[in-house]
Amino acid sequence: MTENQRIQILRNSKTFFRNEIVNSHLEGATKRAGSLKSYNLNPFLLAYLANFLEGKSSPESFAKALIYPRLLGTSINTTFGNKAQKMISELFDGMMGSVVQGIDIEFVDTIDGRKKYCQLKAGPNTINKDDVKTVIDHFNTVKNLARTNNLDIRLTDMVVGVIYGQSSELSTHYRNINKEFPVIAGKEFWHRLTGQENFYFELTNAIGEVALEIDGTHILQETISTLAEEIRETFPPNAFS
Repeated sequence: MTENQRIQILRNSKTFFRNEIVNSHLEGATKRAGSLKSYNLNPFLLAYLANFLEGKSSPESFAKALIYPRLLGTSINTTFGNKAQKMISELFDGMMGSVVQGIDIEFVDTIDGRKKYCQLKAGPNTINKDDVKTVIDHFNTVKNLARTNNLDIRLTDMVVGVIYGQSSELSTHYRNINKEFPVIAGKEFWHRLTGQENFYFELTNAIGEVALEIDGTHILQETISTLAEEIRETFPPNAFS
C-alpha cells in the first residue's frame, strides 16, 4: 500500500462515519426512539428499570430507561452492522479491488511478501453458518483459477480480513474457515495490509476525531422529553411515584 492510499483510507473512514453512521443515528434512530410504539414494552420490568436508573418512577425516568439502551447500544450497533458492506467499499474506494468473483481486494502482504486474495468482513461476529460455505466456495474458485492458469497461489494466500476485533474474539464460524484458510483480524490485518503495525489504531483514532465533532445531548434530551410526554398521556397517573 502506498502512502497516498493509506491517507485516503483514513479520509474515507472519516467521511463514511460522518455521513452514514452519525447522520443515521442522529436523524433516523432518535426520531424512532421518541415514539412509544417503536418499543416492545415489558410492563413487568419498565418501572423497575426506571427506579434502578434514577431511583424514581416518572415519565422521564421511564423514557430514559427505554431510550438509553436503544440509542447508546442497540441502535448504533445495528446501524453499523447494516452498513458494514458499504463501509468496506467506501473505505477502499476502488483501491486494490479484485476482478476475481467473491474476492474484495488483492494486496501484497507486508509480512510475508505474498499476494493475498482477500474477502473483507466487518467484525468478529458478523457472519453466520451459511456464510462459511460461501467464503470457502469463493476461495475454491481462486484455487481452480490458479490451477488452470498455472499461478503460484497457495492456500495461505486466500484470506479473510476482519476489519475490527481480535483473533481471540472470532466466532466459531470464522474458526471453521480458519481451519483451511487464514482469518486475520483487527490490528494484524491492517498491519499486513499497510505495513504499519499501528495503523489499526490510526484508523480508530481518525473515526474518533469525527466523534469529537458530535454533541448529541440536546437531541437526546429532546427525544426523552417527547417520549416522556407520550408516556404521561398513555400510562395511568398511579404508574408514577
